[in-house]
Amino acid sequence: MKCKKDTFYKFLVVFIFIAVWEAASRLEIVNSLFIPPFSSVILALKDMFVSGNLAANAGISIERALTGFIISVVVGIPLGYLLGGWFSKVNLVAEPVIEIFSQINPFILFHVLILFSGIGEIPKIAVIAWTCTWPIMFNTVYGIKHMDYSVIKAGSGFGLEGWKLFWKVGMPSILPSVFVGIRISGGYSFFMLIAAEMMGASSGLGWLILNNQENYAIRNIFAAAIVIAFLGLFLDIIIQFVENKLLGHVSVS
Repeated sequence: MKCKKDTFYKFLVVFIFIAVWEAASRLEIVNSLFIPPFSSVILALKDMFVSGNLAANAGISIERALTGFIISVVVGIPLGYLLGGWFSKVNLVAEPVIEIFSQINPFILFHVLILFSGIGEIPKIAVIAWTCTWPIMFNTVYGIKHMDYSVIKAGSGFGLEGWKLFWKVGMPSILPSVFVGIRISGGYSFFMLIAAEMMGASSGLGWLILNNQENYAIRNIFAAAIVIAFLGLFLDIIIQFVENKLLGHVSVS
């Protein structure tokens, strides 16, 4: 019952926001040249979809964002385990270097990558992976440093050690913290993607926004922004679904 009530309030807030947006533009409370009515943005979205321009560019952006995001998950979780103290000797050697790397500005890195590999897919995917790795890694570190070590002792008491203890006890105990980082990185993936596509691309949603900006097609800019927002929301919903499945499985087992 509470879940249905919360969902109702969420949809109500969205509806109110759209209604205020539409009314403010129609009544010229705001300049409709810069903030067009929501209904006209939806019509522009429909036209872009029918033309195939939106779907083609969205598909390219999704592929780039997901590739970078998946790389960050594959890299970030093991790094978090190493730096969290689970493997103390590796942590001692790697931590200073990782701390320095984490401070590197991704936009500077993007231009450096362009110098070496040109304006292709590698710089875009690399800068997304770079940005998304750190939240996952640091949240994994946090989970390890704040885990309940009585669970680890219990696992050791059952004869588990090394990688078996790591996989069967250590990993499940910090999953909630790891998924916090994954959800943050999911949002970052589209944020960095759009920035990268605006700086060096000839396709994708970021390029589409920049192209419409140069042509002063304001409705199309808003339409593309709505698509980006929904893609980010959809990715977050998928991550939440996977989290609930995994945590439910862990709690049952």
